Amino acid sequence: MKTKKAAQMLAASVLGLALSGVVGPAMAADGPGDGSGDGIDVSVNIEPTTTPGQLSMTVADNSGVSLEENGSDAAARQFTGTLPTVTVTDTRTPEEIPDGEYWAVVGQAGQFVAADDPGKTIGPEYLGWKPRLLSDSSTGAVAAGEPVSSVISDGSEAPAVGLAGQELLVSIANSAEEIGTSEVNADLALRTPVDVAAGEYHSTITLSLFNQS
Repeated sequence: MKTKKAAQMLAASVLGLALSGVVGPAMAADGPGDGSGDGIDVSVNIEPTTTPGQLSMTVADNSGVSLEENGSDAAARQFTGTLPTVTVTDTRTPEEIPDGEYWAVVGQAGQFVAADDPGKTIGPEYLGWKPRLLSDSSTGAVAAGEPVSSVISDGSEAPAVGLAGQELLVSIANSAEEIGTSEVNADLALRTPVDVAAGEYHSTITLSLFNQS
């Protein structure tokens, strides 16, 4: 819309210049070449710029997620935090979306590696999450993924597989059903054995947006 407005303003300016040239006689100082002449109308027709819509994903600015010990028990030591807000934006028109197309965001964690000893690790299967849709879904077509627990179960009925493989964060069954912006985050919970080696560990969660039909 911003591009279209700018084009309209430019067209008005050019047309205004052309009009000012035919309102009245030209006023010029006496000198060589003075005399009557014909006015030349100058016009331009600038078509609005049309940019195809697109599907994109962004992650809110962050400095990483620092998990803090919370909820440890006799079965495991537990460390929790919150995934930064993930936004999926679809600016396409219904006509630009193929029949039956859907999109999904999945996440997968890497190995936790100790800062002081690369040989000391915690597998990604110990990190679970509980996705949460933050924006309203006007049609109910957009939905957060199901919770996934650490391999050391958190006591819920969530699959105890962790984020060792790609797990669903958010998805829509049919892209054409709801166009706009969807926001989601997730509660993270790292549940390790009680005898886990002390240290500062680092991992990376990789998020991927898939668009398929």
